[in-house]
Amino acid sequence: METSEPTIEGSSEEGLKSPAQASVDDRTKLAEGAPGVASDLLGPPAANRHRLQDERSAITHHFAFGGHEGYLTVGFYPNGQPGEIFIRMAKAGSTIAGLMECFGTVVSVSLQHGVPLKVLCDKLSHTRFEPSGWTGNSEIGYAKSVMDYVVLAFM
Repeated sequence: METSEPTIEGSSEEGLKSPAQASVDDRTKLAEGAPGVASDLLGPPAANRHRLQDERSAITHHFAFGGHEGYLTVGFYPNGQPGEIFIRMAKAGSTIAGLMECFGTVVSVSLQHGVPLKVLCDKLSHTRFEPSGWTGNSEIGYAKSVMDYVVLAFM
């Protein structure tokens, strides 16, 4: 029984290109303006980062739950959209403090590259790890993790 494999446009069964070679050839053709080159073979579009202004408005929010406390600072673009977050845990040097600092950097860079806030919130909500617990914030209630708390604060 024969199965048919998808082929790269413009290649014959005898002369199949390796994926790496096809990518280089197709990029060359695209750069030369050759018609018929599938743009989906090139991968994701180029990233364009839109940094925040040097002076910007921000909100800092204190949180405490599960025996940990910290501060969430959100910096905004002039149009009011969030463009960066900083998560500062009170227990400096702890594993959770380092992870949350890195998490804040990843979310900030994602927002500055145009990833919609809703996409980030949908992907990261209900993440479960310690510390977790009741927050004392009536709008949020129970946080399953610091990451979950940050997402719930944005929603």
